[in-house]
Amino acid sequence: MRIGVAGSMQFTEEMMKVCEELEKMGHTTFMSKFKDAYIGKSDEEKEVQKLKDKYNNDAIREFWEPMQDADALVVVNLDKHGIKNYIGGNVFLEMGFAHVLNQKLFLLNPIPDMPYYGTEIIAMDPIVLNGSLEGVK
Repeated sequence: MRIGVAGSMQFTEEMMKVCEELEKMGHTTFMSKFKDAYIGKSDEEKEVQKLKDKYNNDAIREFWEPMQDADALVVVNLDKHGIKNYIGGNVFLEMGFAHVLNQKLFLLNPIPDMPYYGTEIIAMDPIVLNGSLEGVK
């Protein structure tokens, strides 16, 4: 399968590891073309970079383009801002891309308890992997 890998850009290194594992399993992967700008940076530096990419580099539309030819999306939802299995607004949009395109939607970890769009995440009916990529099929 051709699989997009998404998550908070704070998790860039972890998302790259997920890509490597999926490729070892025979899948083709992609993630944001801006990923290299986040490697090795502090969380604060990543936040600054993230805003630059959203406002100046059209990061939302950038991910939409490769999503149109994908079969699935894997969301790397790790803990952030005190929220277990965090899914931010941008990733929520990317999940919406996969849902509207009738692609498989996988969450690396369980659905977070998100106060504003938790029910929408549930309605997209993602496959929860519980930390194991073996369920990506």
